[in-house]
Amino acid sequence: MIGANDKVRIGIIGCGGIANGKHMPSLKRLDDVEMVAFCDIIVERAELAKQQYGTPDAAVYEDYKKLLEDESIDVVHVCTPNRSHSFITVDALNAGKHVMCEKPMAINSAEAKKMLDASKTSGKLLTIGYQNRQTPGAQYLKKEAEDGTFGDIYYAKALALRRRAVPTWGVFLNEYEQGGGPLIDIATHALDLTLWMMNNYKPKCCLGTAYHKLNNQTHTANAWGDWDPEKFTVEDCAFGFVVMENGATVSVESSWALNMLDTREATTVICGTKAGGDLINGVRINGVRNGRRYELYPNLEAGGVAFYDGVDNNDASLVDMRQWINAVKGMNAPCVLPEQAYTVTRILEGIYESAKSGTIYNF
Repeated sequence: MIGANDKVRIGIIGCGGIANGKHMPSLKRLDDVEMVAFCDIIVERAELAKQQYGTPDAAVYEDYKKLLEDESIDVVHVCTPNRSHSFITVDALNAGKHVMCEKPMAINSAEAKKMLDASKTSGKLLTIGYQNRQTPGAQYLKKEAEDGTFGDIYYAKALALRRRAVPTWGVFLNEYEQGGGPLIDIATHALDLTLWMMNNYKPKCCLGTAYHKLNNQTHTANAWGDWDPEKFTVEDCAFGFVVMENGATVSVESSWALNMLDTREATTVICGTKAGGDLINGVRINGVRNGRRYELYPNLEAGGVAFYDGVDNNDASLVDMRQWINAVKGMNAPCVLPEQAYTVTRILEGIYESAKSGTIYNF
């Protein structure tokens, strides 16, 4: 049992982009955390991570199973390509570690279910890295939803649309390793936000489309340099129409490359019987009062829903890590429950399967 005043000992598995861009810098800022082990198949990356973020005696591994043998490690962060999320997480849970796994939960629902089951049987906590829930805008909109501002939310949009921003590094373009492109990579954030706002995790059916229209082009004006058409094996955009068991509808839109100007990242739009809201350019709420239409634009710079003293609430990744470490200490539940992330994975899989078959996918 980890006490409120104890240091939480963490092992990092996968020391690439997402570990360096989100997990390790945020964990480093928490006084009650020690990163004591680092693992990567490119051992030099693990060595560099130790130098930048680890304790002086932190261990370095090439084989993650060796890291899991260290009984002093309390928590493991899985920051590897999507295909390996499931088996590393299951092994870590069975080894007695709490696990934060980077999004998406897994490449398909069967693998995600293994993670969910392992969490239940091991009794260890599992959460998924959907840090966009912790932005000031998302927190405000969620509080309005919980207060009943929107009434019955029966239509929503999950938007993750880029014009020309295809990630050309790592294995992002490799369908085998990642399980897909923008739908599984960035729409997963938008869909998580949307279902969370709706508090609706019971899908009935969906219809999906996925396109490979621009990935064979050259001279692309891509934000991170031209992609290699031969390596671009995932979709460049994908869309889904999801019907929930209660009749609510969710539209999912995603792209890395799409000829459009109205781009969005990790955005949700919700429409209810009493009012509507979205995260477009901050928070916008609309409805009718006293026979007149109104629009509300909350000032998110003037304080608001504050989680923890001493934590910058504008840094979603930092707030996410603080909330997670507190959960490990038994001070609160994880914000992102594995059952919720499992539903996100089921819907993404349904959209992909519908796109392949050209027919409706039933859950």
